[in-house]
Amino acid sequence: MVNDLAARGKQEFFPGPVTSCVQHHTDFLLTCANGVQLSVQVITDKVLRFRYATEVGFAADFSYAVPADQPRQPVDFLEFREKPDHYRITTDRLICTIAKETMYVRVLDRSGNVLSSDEKGFHWEHDDETGNDIVKMSKQVQSGVHYYGLGDKPDNMNLRGKRFSNWGTDTYGYIKGSDPLYKNIPFYLELQQKIAHGIFFDNTFKSFFDFAAERADVTSFWAMGGEMNYYFIYGPTLTEVTQEYTRLTCPPELPPMWALGYHQCKWSYFPESNFREIAKGFRDRKIPCDALYLDIDYMDGYRCFTWNPTHFPDPKKMVRELADEGFKTVVIIDPGIKIDPNYSVYTEALANDYFCHRADGPLMRGSVWPGLCNFPDYTRPDVREWWAGLFKGLIQEDGVRGVWNDMNEPAVFERGTFPDDVRFSYDGHSASHKKAHNIYGMQMARATAAGVKQFSYPNRPFTITRSTYAGGQRYSSAWTGDNIASWEHLWLANIQCQRLSISGFSFIGSDVGGFIDTPDGELYVRWVALAAFHPFFRTHSSGDHGDQEPWSFGEQYLDLARGFIELRYRLLPYMYTTFWQYVQQGTPMLRPLTFLDQNDTETYLRMAEFSLGDHLLVCPITQAGADGRWMYLPRGDWFYYWTDEPKAGGAEVWASAPLDRIPLFVKAGAVLPMYPLMQYVGEKKVEELTLHVYYKEGTETSVVYDDGGDGYGYQAGHSTTRHFTVTGTATALTVTQAIEGDYQPSFATYRVVLHGLSFGAAHATVDGEAVALTTTDLDMGFALSELVVSSAFATVTLMAAPVQVG
Repeated sequence: MVNDLAARGKQEFFPGPVTSCVQHHTDFLLTCANGVQLSVQVITDKVLRFRYATEVGFAADFSYAVPADQPRQPVDFLEFREKPDHYRITTDRLICTIAKETMYVRVLDRSGNVLSSDEKGFHWEHDDETGNDIVKMSKQVQSGVHYYGLGDKPDNMNLRGKRFSNWGTDTYGYIKGSDPLYKNIPFYLELQQKIAHGIFFDNTFKSFFDFAAERADVTSFWAMGGEMNYYFIYGPTLTEVTQEYTRLTCPPELPPMWALGYHQCKWSYFPESNFREIAKGFRDRKIPCDALYLDIDYMDGYRCFTWNPTHFPDPKKMVRELADEGFKTVVIIDPGIKIDPNYSVYTEALANDYFCHRADGPLMRGSVWPGLCNFPDYTRPDVREWWAGLFKGLIQEDGVRGVWNDMNEPAVFERGTFPDDVRFSYDGHSASHKKAHNIYGMQMARATAAGVKQFSYPNRPFTITRSTYAGGQRYSSAWTGDNIASWEHLWLANIQCQRLSISGFSFIGSDVGGFIDTPDGELYVRWVALAAFHPFFRTHSSGDHGDQEPWSFGEQYLDLARGFIELRYRLLPYMYTTFWQYVQQGTPMLRPLTFLDQNDTETYLRMAEFSLGDHLLVCPITQAGADGRWMYLPRGDWFYYWTDEPKAGGAEVWASAPLDRIPLFVKAGAVLPMYPLMQYVGEKKVEELTLHVYYKEGTETSVVYDDGGDGYGYQAGHSTTRHFTVTGTATALTVTQAIEGDYQPSFATYRVVLHGLSFGAAHATVDGEAVALTTTDLDMGFALSELVVSSAFATVTLMAAPVQVG
């Protein structure tokens, strides 16, 4: 007799026929004959949650990505019907059917377009080694489908035909196609027949995504444990999908405006005299800069929360004096706590049993920068509270303004990461490293953010993390990790920052110039030009590869780099407004071309072009020796920023871009706000805001948000939102302003600069009163008409000269 029990143990299992479906308000529970259950939750009329249980039943419902206290929105319309062969759930926007025989799920829009349809649907395999179920989902590939998102994957923007995994990994010197990387964001967007939806697979185990790679007609995702628990998120636009996902996992709070300035970092600036010399280098050369970073060498023997007494004998004095010059000091903190009986952080954690344990009881030990270390269990609320309290010295007492979390995948030198048997509290839902690995960095960032916020008050906090999970945008900014000084990595920086932005994580940037190796001046300048349009803007490098400050490549390249950094500082009110839109509405700050016009199939495979916010279109130069590039303009009317040349979209255009330019277009009808040039945020009082108004035949709206750029007054309503509407005809241009909020900015006037008028403006009125038009010479080398008006104006009108008859 042949024993086939082992073979049968490895087989795939499927739900049986559905025997019942019970509705409780907006939740539905379906039960199969073999005990499998499916919970369908109508989160909103556009978001459905699908949660499957095998014969063991549902585990406690817990998520690090979706806050438990998030209120459910009321659903205006919900209909449930039982049909002979299926159940049907209908909302205002979606129709969901579940087949009785197979439990296959289909989701359609209200017009009957099939958006998602199960192939094998939910199935699973038992893993004898761990006792977990390997949970799987496969869906049919719809006609003409394209896939986007999934966090920091260093690959083409469109993911179709590729397979990826999520298992946060310290991937030093990664290349195009490297997988996995540092971040774990199991959310992707799908575009088919010009209709978009998304899938968020909320499972923290090692997970996999196959976008029609193994089989051209099947897309699948699976995880090595946990539940098949995913959200279907309807658009119908790509931007709306990202908005819904970001609202589900929650956007961040507003950062301080200085965090959107330029940052300078290196492994490592020490001793203190060197750090001060870097600061002096920026101010002497008039290069705007807001933040300087200290890497691991500022510590005493790499012990977190300490200062090296030789390199930094009086850190409080140093930080204070740098702050007087406009610099905010940011320091690194890693998770590894040095095993040292004379080190108070270690002894306190040991006494309170705050470190992670192995399965049989010993503490998890691993080597990182300090040598042998133990590691806090950030999945425990009491450990997070303890960790947050440790920042009192650095933040409140020493005056440090920001904290940078690194090595938190978690990374361990001798083996890559923790062993699988390391145990975690998982906020009361005990777990092994297999389940907790992908959220370790996020929970460290969470604890760090709580401490920095507590001790920064009344200022806003700033934190940055290398590793995170879905929802981690609530706690931190991030960067793309240990990249290389190469043209390929400049290309990758563009793709990765766009991809993270549409994956809910907009406060993102790359190590400008590359962390590994040394760029030449041309590559560095091209990288600065791109990064000036990324929300997080920091040069960072490994010191053993040479200097990488803006002045390290000679005067020619210094002048060019300075020019792009200065442009970033002038654009800060636009960048800050775009961040506010992200916080309020979940809109990605960086938007790939497809997001700008998904009805134009020409955008589907393009990846270089992106928009920052509503009105700026950017396309970096990523090849050496290029003096411009061909790029695709979305449909509509645009102006080339450097020349004011009008361009019609829906076509490829040549953008001339010698080294002092980056291809940059402004949308017709935009009102683009700019600050006067400053060497750091708050250096001078802004007495006049410049509004660059771009002509459009038709109507376009813009917004400018202001709350002072720091503190929490905005949460009590102390902010101002200024809505501008530009309306143009062949003979006139009108700009109207509507102001909401009671915050009084420092400026009382606008300098309104007029771009692209199709007529010679003969006269202008402000709220019915005639005002004088003057001419201004712009840095770009041409002159334009301008007028100065009160910041409280309601209507500005420009009229063409009347046609003389006879």
